[in-house]
Amino acid sequence: MALPQQFSNLRIPVIGSPLFIISNPDLVIAQCKAGVIGSFPALNARPAPVLEEWLKRITEELDRHNQANPDSPAAPFAVNQIVHKSNERLMHDVEMCVKYKVPVVITSLGAVKEVNDAAHSYGGVVMHDVINNRFAKKAIEKGADGLIAVAAGAGGHAGTLSPFALIQEIREWFDGPLALSGSIATGGAVLAAQAMGADFGYIGSAFIATEEANADERYKQAIVDYGADDIVYSNLFTGVHGNYLAPSIEAAGLDPKNLPVSDPTKMNFGSGGNQDKKAWKDIWGCGQGIGAVKEIVPAAKMVDRLANEYFAAKERLMNSYAKAAE
Repeated sequence: MALPQQFSNLRIPVIGSPLFIISNPDLVIAQCKAGVIGSFPALNARPAPVLEEWLKRITEELDRHNQANPDSPAAPFAVNQIVHKSNERLMHDVEMCVKYKVPVVITSLGAVKEVNDAAHSYGGVVMHDVINNRFAKKAIEKGADGLIAVAAGAGGHAGTLSPFALIQEIREWFDGPLALSGSIATGGAVLAAQAMGADFGYIGSAFIATEEANADERYKQAIVDYGADDIVYSNLFTGVHGNYLAPSIEAAGLDPKNLPVSDPTKMNFGSGGNQDKKAWKDIWGCGQGIGAVKEIVPAAKMVDRLANEYFAAKERLMNSYAKAAE
């Protein structure tokens, strides 16, 4: 199946994942201009009227860039909608996406046909994130166009399945757009995702360590300083299991090795995020791929690194095929 035209202007097959609190217009615009899809959660724009300001700015700046650079247009942008019953802003935020014709809508924590229909009304594409094959089938049944397979090692709300298993099971029945999330922080990992059957690598944690990201400087430096062994998987902070940096948990006075289990029914996005805002502000979500991040850089430089690694990995692969054929 051919990919929708929204994905035709990518420099490399990468979607920058929506980072709660951290993703903002500066980061999204920088990602898109550098040639990868930039995204942000609609709930990052607070209060609700700010969302229209963000959409207007992103749309106009990318349009100006495209007019000035017709030979290298920006990649499209995406908005993440938390499709959970406690998100009281959902329909307002969806209406704003319709008004500004957001190219790609990413849905999470539920699949709602009305949200998909709204995006389709103007030609938008809906990508739904899933942690298993059962949820993937439900999402497509309700009208999603593509899937984001959130495998083990992903930052934030992550699944537990191996990416090999998850991609293989989804590709048995689905030939539409498919992104892979889980420890992807290098261009080689993006190519590996494609080799498994995904169309895109879905990268989040690496972009925390960028100058444009709306993150505490200590958080950015922690992405540089720590690695996979420093990640803890817990549902304590939001009611949904996710990966977090152990040092930030320790700094909050908790023992990362002995965290209690949270009640999933307490998850709440009605006021623009979990009711315990401190949990999200001071406990730092992060995926297992951060060992590849060595410095805090502009987002464009991060994309440059990913692109260089991606094409170098492709060349190595082609050379190995050529040698095998000799």
